[in-house]
Amino acid sequence: MIESKEHIKKAQNPITQKCILCPHKCKVDRNAGKIGRCKAGKNIKIALYSTHNFEEPCISGKKGSGTVFFSNCNLNCIYCQNYEISQLGKGKEITIENLAEIFLIQQSKKVENINLVTPTSYAEQIKAAIILAKSKGLKIPIIYNTNGYENIETLKMLEGYIDIYLPDLKYYYDKTAKKYSKIDNYFKIATKAIKEMYRQVGGTKIDKNGIIKKGLIIRHLVLPGNIQNSKKILKYIKENIDPRVYISIMAQYFPTYKAKEDSKINRKLTKKEYEEIEDFVYSLNLENGYLQELGEHEEEYVPNWDI
Repeated sequence: MIESKEHIKKAQNPITQKCILCPHKCKVDRNAGKIGRCKAGKNIKIALYSTHNFEEPCISGKKGSGTVFFSNCNLNCIYCQNYEISQLGKGKEITIENLAEIFLIQQSKKVENINLVTPTSYAEQIKAAIILAKSKGLKIPIIYNTNGYENIETLKMLEGYIDIYLPDLKYYYDKTAKKYSKIDNYFKIATKAIKEMYRQVGGTKIDKNGIIKKGLIIRHLVLPGNIQNSKKILKYIKENIDPRVYISIMAQYFPTYKAKEDSKINRKLTKKEYEEIEDFVYSLNLENGYLQELGEHEEEYVPNWDI
């Protein structure tokens, strides 16, 4: 995608005066230094970027995924495994030019893709950085790795710039979403957003080496004591999205952050719970996706500030 110099210059001045990037639509003037519901301010803030080899096989491949972890989040999950980044705001402010350069550095490492982790609060700046980086030779696929709580308008703004959407679909029950993530209407909003993502990128396209180049993968983290929630989510995906869509079912949950204080989720999944989910997946005849092994956990990311 070749952009004009005028387009690039315009894109480097995103409008966040009345922020409505996410469904909270808190309308704060981030350009004036106000802090949004997500705790993000005027500037892009990232915690780290790295080569990650433990995403889904079609994402990491043999070369790894070029992750960029953005600070802050529009959810407040009490069990977030990256809470220091998402809830406590750990990170460093950078410019759009810095971010574009990070994309190019990642590409130079021969990674399979650029993986934007929790990008929602900075969607406008990210789009500008993608435009700038593409004008300088960025060619690898872009992944939008999100919690699923997205505005349709923001997603439409990103159309044509995102190759792969990697959303969570966390909760079927609003009561559960409110309890664990302090969020209203999660299921209704996230499912609409996922349908928009699917409209943009369509079915998953995987090359001869088993690497995803375009498409949608829906992630779902199974929570202990919430097996019915997971079953409802999986059944919904088959009946309302596409039985052929790729689903990634994750068993990596462990109690961290404030989850240690909750009697229902202050433990890991049991083997019996996860076997029940596995049996349910097979009963649905879902065609594509991944079942993470119980007890399999992601490794720590290593910060890299060479920018």
